[in-house]
Parts: sequence; C-alpha cells; structure tokens
Amino acid sequence: MSASVSKNGEKNVVWITGASSGIGLALAKQYLDDGWKVIASARSEKELTPLLQTHADLVFLPFDIADASQVESTRQAILAHTTHLECAVLNAGTCEYLDLTESEPDWQMMDRVMSVNFFGLVNSVDVCLPLLKATPHSHLVGVGSQAVQAAFPQAEAYGASKAAVRYFLSSLRMDLKPFDIDVTCLLPGFVDTPLTQKNTFSMPFLMSADEAAKRMYKALGSRPFEFAFPKRLSMMLWAGRHFPKLWLSMLAPKKK
Repeated sequence: MSASVSKNGEKNVVWITGASSGIGLALAKQYLDDGWKVIASARSEKELTPLLQTHADLVFLPFDIADASQVESTRQAILAHTTHLECAVLNAGTCEYLDLTESEPDWQMMDRVMSVNFFGLVNSVDVCLPLLKATPHSHLVGVGSQAVQAAFPQAEAYGASKAAVRYFLSSLRMDLKPFDIDVTCLLPGFVDTPLTQKNTFSMPFLMSADEAAKRMYKALGSRPFEFAFPKRLSMMLWAGRHFPKLWLSMLAPKKK
C-alpha cells in the first residue's frame, strides 16, 4: 500500500502550517507529489496561489497561529474537509534579533517571537490533536531549529522559543504514546527562506527550501524522535556546545 493511502482506501491527509512560503510551501509540494491530500494554513495564500489552481488535493485554510481565538474555527474548518488526519507538520514561525547596542532595546520583541514560535505551535497542537487522536498511528511534527544546539549572538528570543518547542514536543511524545501518536522534532540548519534572506551574517551550509523539504520528508518516513540537519552544522554546533569558551571567543561581538 502506498504511504499516501490510508487503511480505508482514502488519501492520507497532512496539515501544514506556515505553508505559504519557504519550507512550508516546499513541504506542501513534496506531499502533493507523493499523492497526499494537503491542508495548508498560513495567514494568507501568498505563493500557494499557483498550486491551488493546479492541485485538487490542496486546500487552503487561513490561520493566524498566534491568535488563540481562531483555534476552534480552524479545527472545524479542517473537519469540513476530512474526518482523519494522518500527519500534522507545524512549521510556521518567525525570527527577530535582540540588539543590545541600541539605547532602548526592543524587549517586547521577546513576546512577539514567543507568541508565534512557541504559543503559536501550542495553539496549532490544540487545533489538530483531536483529529490525530481519532486517526490510527498518526504523526505530529514540529519544526524547531539547530539554533537550540549552541548559543548565537542576538538570538535570545528565537533560540529560547525554539528550545521551548523542542522540550514541549519531547514531553508530548511521552503523553501521546498511549494514543498511538508519534512525535518528531525537526531541527533544520540555515535554509534560504524569506526570513533568512533578511539576515546580514554568515549562514554556513545554507540550503534551498526545496532541498530542506526533501530531507525532512525522507526523514519523516521513519518517524524519528528528532532529525537535525545538515550533519556538518550539527558537528560544528556540537563543538560549540562542548567547548563553550572557545565558541564564545569566536562568536561574541568584540568589545568596543
């Protein structure tokens, strides 16, 4: 039986958040190419529009993950299209950097980033968990970041939010085991997306969104607890984690 067909003979269904650009859009293409029905969510269609015109198995449902008041209506909207959900890929996120050289640093940014990256993911789990529970051997996937592996300058908000995501998913993995739901945390490195295109610093081992999605999709077939890539970046961050003084001397801004 094809991985894209459920036991009842219907197409498997995946819900992807943050699906209108970057990794989410590339993942939507991967699942469509493999015969899945894809329910794609984001605040607006953006780059999804051409795909929606050519793929009958692609549905767009608007959802602002940071707005908890949309949880119930989004769940009902998904239920209007399917009674089962084999996989949910919670990918939506944002990134801002804390600049302590400013006379008045934007500390509110911490709340903005956490509201999207962590509480937005929690809201997304709230949306899809009843459908995953009702579907045998379903799969919950959250997208974290390799930033959790070692500290980076100005990444206080982004790194902390992704570390929260990682722990949240690890704990969920335990509590959802009795429901036959597997939980995976994806930890990508630097990926060429609209978010990273704003970065002004070096991004080692940068890869395209299509390449990242291809690696993610392949890895999810074995339902790992975690999947961190690329391995070269993982090794570099391992060194940073185990030799923190050296890492600090290499990455910390120089004293003025």
